[in-house]
Amino acid sequence: MAKKTALVLCVLILFGLFSSCSSQSDGTEQVTEAVSKRESYIPEDDSTFKLSYTQSDSLNPFDSITQNNQVLAQLVFESLFDLDDNFSATLNIASGYRYTDADVLEVTLNEGLKFSDGSALTAQDVEYSFEKAAKSPYWGNSLVGISSCRAETDAVAVFNLRYPNSYAHNLLVFPIISSEDDENGNPVGSGRYYFAIENGETVLKARKSDSFKPYITTIHLENITTSESVDNAVNIGNISFAFRDLSRDSSRKITADKKLVNMNNLVFIGINNKSSITSNQYIRKAISLAVDREMLVKSAFGGFALAAETVFNPKSELSSTKIFTKTADVNAAKQAITQSGAENLSLSLLVNSDNADRVACARLVKQQLEAAGFSVNLFEADSFDKYSQLVKSERFDLYIGEIKLPPDMSLASFFTETGDSHYGINVSESSAAQTYMKYMSGETEQGDFLLAFTGETPYVPLLYRRAMICYSKAMNGDMQGTAYDCFSNIEDWYFKTQ
Repeated sequence: MAKKTALVLCVLILFGLFSSCSSQSDGTEQVTEAVSKRESYIPEDDSTFKLSYTQSDSLNPFDSITQNNQVLAQLVFESLFDLDDNFSATLNIASGYRYTDADVLEVTLNEGLKFSDGSALTAQDVEYSFEKAAKSPYWGNSLVGISSCRAETDAVAVFNLRYPNSYAHNLLVFPIISSEDDENGNPVGSGRYYFAIENGETVLKARKSDSFKPYITTIHLENITTSESVDNAVNIGNISFAFRDLSRDSSRKITADKKLVNMNNLVFIGINNKSSITSNQYIRKAISLAVDREMLVKSAFGGFALAAETVFNPKSELSSTKIFTKTADVNAAKQAITQSGAENLSLSLLVNSDNADRVACARLVKQQLEAAGFSVNLFEADSFDKYSQLVKSERFDLYIGEIKLPPDMSLASFFTETGDSHYGINVSESSAAQTYMKYMSGETEQGDFLLAFTGETPYVPLLYRRAMICYSKAMNGDMQGTAYDCFSNIEDWYFKTQ
């Protein structure tokens, strides 16, 4: 009997021990889960994130001239469409669009749109914003393909195009602003943040909603104006983020975390089609064949560019047909020279000495052309004014140029008499120019234009420059920005916990 009692007691004790262990284990799991949840919790941040701006420049996107303040505008204002890193347009505050004619584009707005001050955003605001944008120093050049905008109803805006263009909706990425400033005199938008005054200073405050719940609720602005100072500030952490267009070599020395983004800035060789030996189409073809685009990308532009394999941006859907090689074809260039029948192979090459990258590019082009048999006299103009004067008076055989093409990939700048890059091209007699306009109007196919271009070679596309978004190493978040929206997923950004 005593043995049975002892056995029962042992079983009860063991059962109690196992129950205790099980209970303790459950408790540990609960504690671990609570700790895990606490560690994954990311608090709102109203003090850490800082951006550079130019205090002396306007915060209105149509009056501002600095890259600093134009970057801020991406947070405060929305556009009808967004562009991704491949220049494909997606609807933003527009709900739909259609081409009612070859040169008429109709855009419908989303319902219930509001500015940050609570006022309604309508097609009248789109019309107002377009008129301001078309006259502005920053947006004007990209909107020359649109002649006017009118509000047909509160929800529908109609754009009249200067020429047929099935990609005209790509141009509608300009900011939409209210015609009335806020109580502090700052412009009003419908974006993710809005301008506010806090402790006597201008800041950006988040417009939190069910669809936008950022960790960064306040953005502080630091008055940093020069390019070199911005680069240094992001390197040492005085600002949290910066967009650098890499137009100057100093921006390549960024030591902060970085991501390259695509731009539509074309570097090209302008050719005088009207006089000298460059009036010969075989000579122009030889020039294109002789240049090594990949070497120019790597050596002159430090790898921050994409070689042009066609006349359109290599990241655009229009660039599927390749008509140029990345590397030089010296033998083919020499054959083209022989076909030209030219005996005097002397060329002048003009470049603006103010830009170190383009000077380096010009010097390499000179070497490459000389390897094919040309004799090249390089002239480095000592000022942009002198350079511009020589280009516009067409006193060159060749020149190194750069132009920011509009996001619809239009080449009208080269093929119209009013275009910024038409110098040296006989537009009225150019087969490429005429075929391009037929292509734009839908009268012919892209292949016909490319065939006309390669036969004539009115200019030589070299490369498309790239830009950089750079940010503090203390930041977390998958940076998905583009040149048109550096902050595309800012709601996911936060600072690492110490």
